[in-house]
Amino acid sequence: MYKTTCHRVVFVLLCFFYSAMRRLLIFILFTSAYFLSYFYRSANAVITPDLTAEMGLNAAQLGLMTSLFFAAFAGVQLPVGVGLDRWGARWVTPALMFVTVIGSVCFALAPSFAWLALGRALMGGGMGGVLMGSLTIFSQWFSSARFATASGLLVGFGSAGALAAATPLVWLNQMVGWRAVFGAGAFITAVLALLILFLVRNTPPGVPWMGATAVPGVASLTRVFRDDRVWHIIPLAFFLGGTLLAFQGLWAGPYLFDVLGLNDVAVGNGLLILSGGASLGYLVSGWLSDRLGVKRVLVTVVVLFVLCQFALALRPSLYPVLVLYGLLGFFGGFNVMVLAQTRQMFPLQMTGQAVTAVNLFGIGGAFLQQWWLGLIIKQFPPDLAGKYPPQAYTAALLFTAVCGLLAWLWYLPLLKKG
Repeated sequence: MYKTTCHRVVFVLLCFFYSAMRRLLIFILFTSAYFLSYFYRSANAVITPDLTAEMGLNAAQLGLMTSLFFAAFAGVQLPVGVGLDRWGARWVTPALMFVTVIGSVCFALAPSFAWLALGRALMGGGMGGVLMGSLTIFSQWFSSARFATASGLLVGFGSAGALAAATPLVWLNQMVGWRAVFGAGAFITAVLALLILFLVRNTPPGVPWMGATAVPGVASLTRVFRDDRVWHIIPLAFFLGGTLLAFQGLWAGPYLFDVLGLNDVAVGNGLLILSGGASLGYLVSGWLSDRLGVKRVLVTVVVLFVLCQFALALRPSLYPVLVLYGLLGFFGGFNVMVLAQTRQMFPLQMTGQAVTAVNLFGIGGAFLQQWWLGLIIKQFPPDLAGKYPPQAYTAALLFTAVCGLLAWLWYLPLLKKG
């Protein structure tokens, strides 16, 4: 009797250890993939002078080309959601990552603006299944009570890709050039996609995959978009996550180059502070939201995020700007909680389609704002060195700040809804 009990205890402990290790493996692989996604989306902020000089790009071209990452990313969100709910992240995410491999190669070998644009679009479309795939598979492997925390940790650690796209990318660019960097990125992305494909499963052992019986795509998406709560969330996704990504992925670099006249290493350090703040915000956001409530946390941080933009529009000196960069990143990093709130509003089998539907507008916001800000900045003639005047960046930041404030006001009624 005693021996049988011991055997059962050992068996239970082994099962628990095996399950914990599988969860850890899944977390590491998908976080690594998100690290690459963040690196790709943020890299142009550092290599802007080289792209401009080598390819002869103006602000509008630079903004459009860079924003195509987010345009393609947004464009695949709805089909990705349907695919994730039907086939799972194990198949959908790595399949799309191979599209990023092709895009990274195109970008590395690009002889012209058109090839740069194609490469950026393919990279964005390929990475369009990473975050949503991660959230979908986490909803299967982590309890609902821990989903926000796991999501925050995923984006917190994964967003360190933006840290790699700051000062470390400056050094790599100086040593081997941006083309070699993107060539290496293609290889690393391919290896990681294969690891996900062969080492990950959609559900824990003993839990059947319900994809075959998932709610049909059109009916499920109709249910999502008929929920009026979603339409209060969408503008917030557009002007919280979208604004952070648009600024972090491109215009934060030119702001430091043009307004403060910094060199490339100093700009890389400034972007490192912005990205570090975002990573910390992502890490803290889930923990705080699980304890204080997602809606209360979002209402607070969005106001602070908007205030940082107003302050940057005033063009303060270097050290206040660096502090504001850190705060802007920190408060902006809470944007992932918009997706966590969406996850709580719909059944488990609709997770993929619900979060991708909202994320479509967050990533679409990054695409449009990166482009729009370029159009705004272009209205102010550059000097002989190609630098735009500080007033251009004031106009751009006032635009995003005012729109963010309006989105916050539109979101407020959700505090009283379930």
